[in-house]
Amino acid sequence: MSNSSAAALLGGFTGRERLVAQLMFIVEAEKLKTVLRRTRLLDRSRVENDAEHTWELALMASILAEHSREPIDLAKVLKMLLIHDVVEIDAGDTFAFDKSAVLDQAERELLAAERIFSLLPDDQTLEYRQLWDEFEAKETSEARFANAMDRLQPTLHNFLTDGGTWRTPGVTIEDVNRRVAPIAKASGSLGDFIDELLDIAIREGFIAVT
Repeated sequence: MSNSSAAALLGGFTGRERLVAQLMFIVEAEKLKTVLRRTRLLDRSRVENDAEHTWELALMASILAEHSREPIDLAKVLKMLLIHDVVEIDAGDTFAFDKSAVLDQAERELLAAERIFSLLPDDQTLEYRQLWDEFEAKETSEARFANAMDRLQPTLHNFLTDGGTWRTPGVTIEDVNRRVAPIAKASGSLGDFIDELLDIAIREGFIAVT
């Protein structure tokens, strides 16, 4: 269904402008189901989409919250994770190891954030845009933990699919170490786990060593 069709149908409910605006944002966010990532499902049948990625991060944060180095507001972390990738509806998924694609990633995603969060009522536009900005800045305990989940999930998938995107030509252990660095900043136990995981991945030949 197009946005114009949804707006026409939902716009028929008089006196419910706030609710309609909220539902239009949800309708827009549903498009995350169509945004494909590079990470493969654990059964290796296909790549995941952004909605599946988002769900798994929320589940991981709920289960692994006790491993945070710092006290966190889990509800805030979950809100961050649920909206952190909505910008990819417009900007597309940027492959983490594509050095050229990341050059204009911030610009593309800022433009997307302006459009997509503005669909909400004004107070929620402000709230969720601030949460997205906070996630991107990585300066609070909640943002650090949310980012750790965002790095842990594809790392775990790559490890359990014999390397996954780590086998992309040109990707080295140095690249992988840069990607996983936020995990140890947010959690000592998860950071130690990732160190062991990468040692095994190198021994198994999942990652190129220069």
